[in-house]
Amino acid sequence: MNKFFLTALPLALALGANAQQALTVKDYERAENVLAASMQPLIEHTGITPTWLADDRFYAKDGSNFILYNPAKGTKGAAFDQVKLAAALSTATGKQYTADKLPFEQFTFAEDGKGVIFMADGKQWKFDGGKVIPDNSTVKTVASAGGGRGRRGGGAGRGGNPNEILSPDGKKAAYIKNFNLWVRDVQSNKETQLTTDGVKDDGYATDNAGWAQTDRPILMWSPDSKKIATFQQDERKVNNMYLVSTKVGAPVLKEWKYPLPGDKEIPMLSRVIIDVDNPKVIRLNVAPDPHRSTLSDDIKGGAGWADVYWSADGTKLVFASTNRDHKQEKVRIADAETGAVKEIFEETAKTQFESGFSDVTWRYLSKSNEIIWFSERDNWGHLYLYDATTGTLKNQITKGDFVVTAIEKIDEKNRVIYFTADGLDTENPYFTKLCKVNFDGKGFTILTPAHGNHQTTFSPMGNFIVDTYQKPDVAPVSVLLNMQGKQIFELEKTDISRLTATGWKPVVPFSVKAHDGKTDVYGLLWLPRNMDPNKKYPIIDYIYPGPQGGSVGSWNFSAAKGDNNALAELGFIVVEIEGTSNPYRSKSFHDMAYGNMADNTLADQVGGIKQLAEKYPIDLNKVGIWGHSGGGFATAGAMFRYPDFFKVGISESGNHENLNYEDNWGERYNGLTSNSDYISQGNENLAKNLKGKLMLAHGLMDNNVPPQNTLLVVEALEKANKDYDLVIFPNSPHGYGQYSTYMMRRRWDYFVKNLMGKEPPHEFQFKSMR
Repeated sequence: MNKFFLTALPLALALGANAQQALTVKDYERAENVLAASMQPLIEHTGITPTWLADDRFYAKDGSNFILYNPAKGTKGAAFDQVKLAAALSTATGKQYTADKLPFEQFTFAEDGKGVIFMADGKQWKFDGGKVIPDNSTVKTVASAGGGRGRRGGGAGRGGNPNEILSPDGKKAAYIKNFNLWVRDVQSNKETQLTTDGVKDDGYATDNAGWAQTDRPILMWSPDSKKIATFQQDERKVNNMYLVSTKVGAPVLKEWKYPLPGDKEIPMLSRVIIDVDNPKVIRLNVAPDPHRSTLSDDIKGGAGWADVYWSADGTKLVFASTNRDHKQEKVRIADAETGAVKEIFEETAKTQFESGFSDVTWRYLSKSNEIIWFSERDNWGHLYLYDATTGTLKNQITKGDFVVTAIEKIDEKNRVIYFTADGLDTENPYFTKLCKVNFDGKGFTILTPAHGNHQTTFSPMGNFIVDTYQKPDVAPVSVLLNMQGKQIFELEKTDISRLTATGWKPVVPFSVKAHDGKTDVYGLLWLPRNMDPNKKYPIIDYIYPGPQGGSVGSWNFSAAKGDNNALAELGFIVVEIEGTSNPYRSKSFHDMAYGNMADNTLADQVGGIKQLAEKYPIDLNKVGIWGHSGGGFATAGAMFRYPDFFKVGISESGNHENLNYEDNWGERYNGLTSNSDYISQGNENLAKNLKGKLMLAHGLMDNNVPPQNTLLVVEALEKANKDYDLVIFPNSPHGYGQYSTYMMRRRWDYFVKNLMGKEPPHEFQFKSMR
């Protein structure tokens, strides 16, 4: 045997071993093929999303086809001839359209019943069955698909201008100019200035405090279109936030008002009512309120202004004032002519008060002068009925171990409330059901008893309900119900046969015990498609701790949720655990970490993964974790607080130091700085504990979580002589925009290399990057 062979043999063996420890482009392509862009087209009949017509008919898209349903007759059919419309539209515009790729998602029927009206190529058109012609008629808004939760602030102005708010009668559009409020006559375009003393940092209806920054005014039109309720927002002494762009030449400085926890000065709202026809500002006789709402860290509610309601005749304004740390709510009523304010009732909470979850869940009923109020005073989120004249509690409306999540429809005539609730499904407390109850608390009925997560919409005339229900691992079914919850007929059943033919497997729902050993917490598990039960797999924990949300987020069916499915395809087990201290459960559950946001459900994550390892082939020596925003905060915290358990972490855009994040959020969940230890919760103070591999990422134009949050951790790691990896997006916002795919590739590479112990393909390009 020659000397060369003896020398080369070990090298050849080493190269062969390294080759086995590398993932290929083909491996990454296979993972890319199980992302939503590839999986979703394999699903047919994905659930009915109705657009209602005024007569209780509705249409919905089935793939590329518009289907018209007539519940009263029990029929369905093509809404119009799509082949003829496509051909006629092609002729009219000179552009080529096909029946399966029409350039609109919504339409309305012409008032004469002859033809349909739609928007395409920047214009409004009418198709009468034979030809397409330009159309200048005023199209009535299609009936809302949202039951009782439509726009409360008014729609966009003519031309769809998002920075104008249209009056209820459609004749005026309100907007901000030079820090003052103006209205424009929609017909004549005549502009009228309503306020005159608005100046920079003390303007009217402004939406520019903290992370919220738009030019759209925040206001409420009165039902008769004669008055506007809004505020003058004083931010003159509020601290500034700064971001600097990256460019050739001098950078551009972005500056705006961004209060932090503990700041002496925060934005304050002086409430006003404005007479529109004869411009006059009536200041409400009440002290300015902090920039707060009953629901969240913003004063908007949906598309309007949270916690504000007009009486039907426009003479009264009912609103709720929230104090700085969200512990006190005062419900008040103002005289729209004089500005006099009367306090109706007050509620306080030891931790933090919230009036719901996805939307403000309290209502003022003008006809009966009553208030349906949301409270967790008995440890569960329920509805209470108050007399709006005396402030007297009439009765508790809902009771039991469940939470009301939204008011969907109120039948004032028959005094019935239709609402959604979580906690009523024995399979999973996060499954939402539609219920109804009388104002007096009697007649409670679950209208959608089938197991699963239900999403419902009501017909405009109040005769029918479309219900789509599903589970994370069970595809949607849509049915038509009457108002008593009786099924009339099945509308559609999702077909996933082409999806399953690829070898796709659904996610695995599970429950484990929380860190206290008693409380059930729930989650989802993605397993490698061809998992070998005799082999141990590294596990990746996707985390978003809230406390206003959670890791799972949606409990609906999904063929591919984010890149969890793709990471499983690469050879990881992937988990999402909805830990304690998150919403949609009891008040005590949500408050388990109040005052210590650095808890971040981490003990639940560690304990849950250990329990899952007793059932699944999980390698507890190879545990990774990643998350974005609050999940980025939690990820770095996991690497520093549990350095022997979590070996690899990817922390994206984390609010690592809540003294450096918007005041409203921290002071709501952590309390005022005078009552809470913010300092010890900051990730930079624990960076010295790092043992594993940590990647940090941030966009330098992030106006939600300013990048200084991550740079504080970078500085601390360097002071502690710790290695780390850093990905910076110079001109990107909170979510990285066009670079989100690049971040996903870096995430895959980092886990493959450092958690799996294999080499990723060099600079793999996704289809969208090629």
